[in-house]
Amino acid sequence: MELGVMANCFSDKSWEDACKAAKDAGLSAIEPGSGGFVGKAHCDPAALLKNHDAVREFKETAEKNELKISALACHGNPLHPQKEISDEHTKDLEASIELASMIGVGVINCFAGCPGAGEDAKYPNWITCPWPTYFEEAVKWQWEKKVIPFWKKMAKKAKEVGIKFGLEMHPGDVVYNTEALLKLREEVGAEEISCNFDPSHLFWQGMDPIVSMRYLGNAIVHVHAKDSRINSSVVDFRGVNDWKHYRELAKRAWTFRTVGYGHGAEFWNNFVSTLRFIGYDGVISIEHEDPLMSVNEGLSKAIEFLGKVLIYEKPGEMWWA
Repeated sequence: MELGVMANCFSDKSWEDACKAAKDAGLSAIEPGSGGFVGKAHCDPAALLKNHDAVREFKETAEKNELKISALACHGNPLHPQKEISDEHTKDLEASIELASMIGVGVINCFAGCPGAGEDAKYPNWITCPWPTYFEEAVKWQWEKKVIPFWKKMAKKAKEVGIKFGLEMHPGDVVYNTEALLKLREEVGAEEISCNFDPSHLFWQGMDPIVSMRYLGNAIVHVHAKDSRINSSVVDFRGVNDWKHYRELAKRAWTFRTVGYGHGAEFWNNFVSTLRFIGYDGVISIEHEDPLMSVNEGLSKAIEFLGKVLIYEKPGEMWWA
């Protein structure tokens, strides 16, 4: 296993300085944003593709800092009912596919997206209940008319160049849990529909990330290291669904935390052991979104914590068996 970082925490730095910061921190991988909601601070695929020298320089900047680019992060909503948004995010995704194939990156992390509840919708509609029955009908329409056709098209594009999508299970997205991800993978019928596994979004929904990983198995192609913490006094009052801004920490039901500050070493030891058990031996990419810590402190603590947790060496022969 290798330890890396999602580069958005370095968005105030140039690509070269971000890579240097990752190297100086002792990391061996970096994951730049390439569009959608995460932006293009270090990697604008469409702009890079206009100049092959720029593409080469982008790749070589990571290499000279002894970093691999573990994935491109293009988390947007290509199914947004407002065409200008869906078109922009789709173009970002398509450009990311082309760039990734040129620089030898095999994974694009992204969201499946969320459409509206009908053709005349203005905003996405995240549906999490079946009744009244119009919700059930709307979900059926979303999947049959929007979700499956779009991802069949994208999976075909990705397969042509050997790319896999690391879909991240996320609230507000049609793929927000393990079942939905596996459903999309089955309906599309393509291994290109894979998973970027981030446990932070599962904890507060009441899911067990360890169980989820065992169900997903080899569908996991990339991993984010991010924790979350439940505010039990708020949850006991009004439950886990929460639209309050991430800055309103005391009023929120849950918040993102640096690894180790939501769940301790026992969980994370089990987490990396399960990854090894299911055959994942790739990059664990730290995603810093802890509102209580600076980037420097949060990243440093995550690196120190995970450095003791990750399994680096290949297992030896079972001499005792």
